[in-house]
Amino acid sequence: MTFVIMSPCIGVKDGRCVDVCPVDCIHEGETMYYIDPVECIACALCETICPVDAIRHIDDVPQEEQKFIQINKEFFSKS
Repeated sequence: MTFVIMSPCIGVKDGRCVDVCPVDCIHEGETMYYIDPVECIACALCETICPVDAIRHIDDVPQEEQKFIQINKEFFSKS
């Protein structure tokens, strides 16, 4: 199980999610943050602190934001 960062993060990059993540699975990209689906332990701390409501559990990602599941995965496959 994992969490996903979605479109509301684009251009905002507040960074509070990074500060609370106990396993450092959130990484900064050029326009937004991304959650590593392999490292995420689904603790939900990031979801509770996000000021723009950009983080959801993978099972709760709205249909119109589903592409961000793959976008988050792909960010880490390029590393």
